[in-house]
Amino acid sequence: MGRNLLLSLTFICATFLCSCEMLEYHPYDVDISGERGVTYKNIDLIETATAGHTSIRFAMISDTQGYYDETLDAVMDINRQNVDFVVHGGDLSDYGMAREFMNQRDIFNKLTVPYVCVIGNHDCLATGRESYEAVFGPLNFAFTAGDVRFLCLNTNALEYDYSEPVPDFGFMERELKNMPAMVKKTIFLMHVKPYELVFNNNVAQAFEAYITEFPGVQFCLYGHEHKFQADDLFGDGVIYYQCPNIAKRQYLIFTINDDDTYRYEIKSF
Repeated sequence: MGRNLLLSLTFICATFLCSCEMLEYHPYDVDISGERGVTYKNIDLIETATAGHTSIRFAMISDTQGYYDETLDAVMDINRQNVDFVVHGGDLSDYGMAREFMNQRDIFNKLTVPYVCVIGNHDCLATGRESYEAVFGPLNFAFTAGDVRFLCLNTNALEYDYSEPVPDFGFMERELKNMPAMVKKTIFLMHVKPYELVFNNNVAQAFEAYITEFPGVQFCLYGHEHKFQADDLFGDGVIYYQCPNIAKRQYLIFTINDDDTYRYEIKSF
């Protein structure tokens, strides 16, 4: 009888300890393992590799949230293309969990070229912002590839309840005033475009006015709506290109030529 009681107590204690161990990790803990600050590392690689170039070629993928097999297939396909770097249009995660960002990072690190990712509206959920900043970096950033300046913006205003400037015109103003001397062209990368629900459409016209002040604006890139689309939103000649979500097994490739022209391709894999 005593032996049975001892066995019962041992089982209860073991179950309790296992339960405690299971509760040690919460999906919204910002407990990041592996590489951090990926954005700045890759910006250095992009700028070094393309320095002095008057033409560049890059791929764009977007909305890889939860589609790990398709994302890995896209990475393998992009590695067979002749591109200088890759940009990601946001929504790396579905729920803003740290594990999602780390999983995506680990897949993207299989690319043979550097990459950067903007934040999407799903990436802002729960502790997603903190996880994104830890794994990748700042919400707004810029880099120069050849003679092209890329402005990478957080445009997910709805997720911030207008508690901070989204888009950040202060960041854009500083970029405009401190434009590197070699820059002749500009490309904008964001997750949601103006006039979409998540964008702060009270400032859509101001956003357009800021963009047209930049040198040699080529086009704007975004994701979010999960399909390819190309629109002149404001009738000012600036085309907004939407990248399909990765579940469609498609991504885009852009070639910026040295004669002020460009072309794009829709790649299926």
